[in-house]
Amino acid sequence: MKKALYFFFVLLPATPIAAQGTAEGKQVVPDSVHYAFEKHFANVQQLTFGGDNAEAYFSFDGQWLIYQKTSSKEGIPCDQMFIGKIPTKEGEKFEPKLVSTGKGRSTCGAFTKDGKHVIYASTHLGADTCPPVPDRKKYGNKYIWPLYESFDIFLADLEGNIVQQLTNGKGYDAEATISPDGKKMIYTSTKDGDIDLYIMDLKSGKEKRITTALGYDGGAWFSPDGKKIIWRASRPKTEAEIKEYKELLAENLVAPTNMEVFIANADGSHVQQVTALGNANWAPAYLPDSKKIIFASNHQSKRGFPFNLFLVNEDGSGLEKISAEKSFDAFPMFSPDGKKIVFCSNRNNGGTRDTNIFIADWVE
Repeated sequence: MKKALYFFFVLLPATPIAAQGTAEGKQVVPDSVHYAFEKHFANVQQLTFGGDNAEAYFSFDGQWLIYQKTSSKEGIPCDQMFIGKIPTKEGEKFEPKLVSTGKGRSTCGAFTKDGKHVIYASTHLGADTCPPVPDRKKYGNKYIWPLYESFDIFLADLEGNIVQQLTNGKGYDAEATISPDGKKMIYTSTKDGDIDLYIMDLKSGKEKRITTALGYDGGAWFSPDGKKIIWRASRPKTEAEIKEYKELLAENLVAPTNMEVFIANADGSHVQQVTALGNANWAPAYLPDSKKIIFASNHQSKRGFPFNLFLVNEDGSGLEKISAEKSFDAFPMFSPDGKKIVFCSNRNNGGTRDTNIFIADWVE
């Protein structure tokens, strides 16, 4: 559930950031889809309007998006998966359709290489209803994220018919993405007692655990050239941190508020920590060159908000903020040809708690 941190921070209305003028001595600050200093974005287009929309990812041909949505107004009490064709002409609408079962909670969708199927995680085999949300008061009002054991990963066609259940072991199985050649799936599971990454050969079903360090490993992607993987990880070090981590894990919970970006070879070897910024650095992905990295972070904020998008080199150098100063911006992904970027943001939401999907031309 790469969306973990998103659930909490959408509770804060977006803070407008570009002063337009004054009214009775007060700043009037409008919402916008594109702020002046966002020099890497051009022709920004808002695709969704209302609800909580997140984790929008391209199909291999760059023509479709898959994403997850919650909207109480639309009768979607917890996340379900939707797909939609990206508009290419002026005036053309983005018209998504449901592709998950509509039962339980779904998360972390991705298209397969053939463009005819999607994968996603769902709790629908556990119950038709949304799984319960943890009572944070019990944990000192810390941000706590549930690792629902009923999450398994499924393969479905574009009409929403489940073709295959890809995981069926004990524990949380989610956060899956597909390798560039379409042959492998990398995902997160608690099946061996920690929160680790696994790579599965989709044809044979054979898999390998590729992380072993104590801590949460999740939200992994292959680099576009298929040679590396990138993910977010927590690494509890002190006795108190380890104790808290293990106690929460025993209750199928995790507190994903201190994470850094890691990379490794595609087989899990040669692990390197990219960031050491503090707070939550997450939703990382490689740029099309398979060298530079984009990710979301709140490391500049003492109160945990806002989240912005940043660029960085593999060695952690060259950090550059690329998105708005006081909004929630996350889940960046580049189109396969590198010409477009999609991201999710609470900008232009009229001061509501809505988070929407935006697509833009990428400017080097």
